[in-house]
Amino acid sequence: MNLMTILLQAAGGSTMSFWVMIIAMIAIMYFFMIRPQQKRQKEIQNFRNSLTVGQEVITSGGIYGKITHIDDASNTVTLEIATGVKIKMDKGSIFQNAAATQENTGK
Repeated sequence: MNLMTILLQAAGGSTMSFWVMIIAMIAIMYFFMIRPQQKRQKEIQNFRNSLTVGQEVITSGGIYGKITHIDDASNTVTLEIATGVKIKMDKGSIFQNAAATQENTGK
């Protein structure tokens, strides 16, 4: 009887430690992988919402251009990529501020 009680308690303890480890791994994944990604996505969304005419930006395809028109209804932006050359793009494909990127690289 005593041996059976000891075995049942040992089995219950290992099950408890298993769940603690699983919860700890989920918490670690959340704080090191999911949360930073959500923070980055929020920063990108705030940047896209604060776009202004005349701002120099980089698209996700690597095209540098200057914003000439913003259409919030259709969620598009018109970029001037060279003198007289304009392209219409989805606002979601604007990736980052070109001026800030050039400052960071020292060019």
